[in-house]
Amino acid sequence: MGFATAGYGLLAISGAFIAYRRSHQQAYGRWLRPLHLLTGVSLVILILLLLTIGVVGTLGEYGHLGHSIHLFMGLGVVALTLTSAWSARQISLNRPWARSLHVILNGSLGLMLGGVGWSGWTVVQKYLP
Repeated sequence: MGFATAGYGLLAISGAFIAYRRSHQQAYGRWLRPLHLLTGVSLVILILLLLTIGVVGTLGEYGHLGHSIHLFMGLGVVALTLTSAWSARQISLNRPWARSLHVILNGSLGLMLGGVGWSGWTVVQKYLP
């Protein structure tokens, strides 16, 4: 979860820098956009890996899912991450709505990551001896 949060932070910083430079019609370096894209792909893979670990681990330990809000918060993170990745692929001069949608989804994703971190912490505390 720490890597996911760090990846989200790096994406937020690089995305904000790209948006700032673009709004002021300034170049932002040839390396920044590929870094932003690579970090985004890495975050998608990491979120799907965390989902797999969580589902398999919970089923293996307890035999069923849904005994806490953490599952629903996690599914929300997965949905927002995948939708954000889709919206990023839609960004172009022909689709100006895609950039706004991407930013809104990422703001929601940040809030949901905070919620899934909190709910995960409460689940861990409940089952630790």
